[in-house]
Amino acid sequence: MWTLAAIVDRLGGEIRGDASLPVAQVGTLQGAVSGQIAFLANPKYRKHLGETRASAVILAPEALADLPVDAAGQPRVAAIVTPRPYVYYARVAALLNPVPRLGPGCHGAAVLESPVPASCHVGPGAWIGPGVSLGEGVEIRANAVIGAGVSIGADSIVHGGAVIYPGCQIGERAIIHSGAVIGADGFGFAPEGGRWLKIPQIGRVVLGNDVEIGANTSIDRGALEDTVIGDGCKLDNQIMIGHNCVIGEHTVIAGCVGIAGSTRIGHHCAIGGAAMILGHLEIAPGTEISPGTMVMKNITKSGKYTALYPLDSHDKWLQNAAHLKHLGQLAQRVSELEKKLQELETKS
Repeated sequence: MWTLAAIVDRLGGEIRGDASLPVAQVGTLQGAVSGQIAFLANPKYRKHLGETRASAVILAPEALADLPVDAAGQPRVAAIVTPRPYVYYARVAALLNPVPRLGPGCHGAAVLESPVPASCHVGPGAWIGPGVSLGEGVEIRANAVIGAGVSIGADSIVHGGAVIYPGCQIGERAIIHSGAVIGADGFGFAPEGGRWLKIPQIGRVVLGNDVEIGANTSIDRGALEDTVIGDGCKLDNQIMIGHNCVIGEHTVIAGCVGIAGSTRIGHHCAIGGAAMILGHLEIAPGTEISPGTMVMKNITKSGKYTALYPLDSHDKWLQNAAHLKHLGQLAQRVSELEKKLQELETKS
């Protein structure tokens, strides 16, 4: 539990109301109760300020006028004022909900084929292969598999059931969630007489520092060069990244995205859920790709890109689809009419 004064001492901001007020958890404007702190980041939720039961609210200076007041004209809800309330909320949430860490030590049911620093935790059923290097404070939780020659940086967490294939490199403070597979063979096959000849995948997967990999996400190892995920990248659950891809620093990728091999994505990109990116493409830094978008060509200029037909009723969708099928014929007719019009203008 933290008082508002202690929070502001740690994170900055200005207090409106009782600085000694304690809060134990974060919540939404609609759902928070006494003892919790809510936040207002989206202006469309201002209407909920008047009805919130939270003890305090995080908000921007321009929202102060909307705080509910009592009969004496004093704010009924305490507030922390900050220019970026959503970022501030994230930091408060981290203060109130620190990541639980397991104590050091190796479970008797773990299989250890490499030395493990005394500060590390290895859970039951986990396997640490030969030639593995673990930094200080690493946690390998139950049934995780760490292949031969893997390197994992300090304070990283590999959750239960995750698999890191041989030779891969994980940076510091990484979080790899359950079911993630790092370094499986890329999809590389050569056609030969009606059959497919497997191409050995001899690269690695290299994750930078402060990378988070969601549950059941797969990142293939490189065919020749490494698959690289830059510092600070955050990958959601159930993402597929093909061999030899390079993802720039601080890029975020939402769930169910598929990225084919040898694609290079710049730093600080944001890719919406279920987007599909074909192979051997380049995506400019700072690009935002809308959910469900199919990317079939290079994006050379940063900006927001969308390639998804808007939702409509089935009957209207069929009607529009039928019109789209005839666009080529329509374009040809327009071109012919333009030529005839030009001929008439020339004669006149």
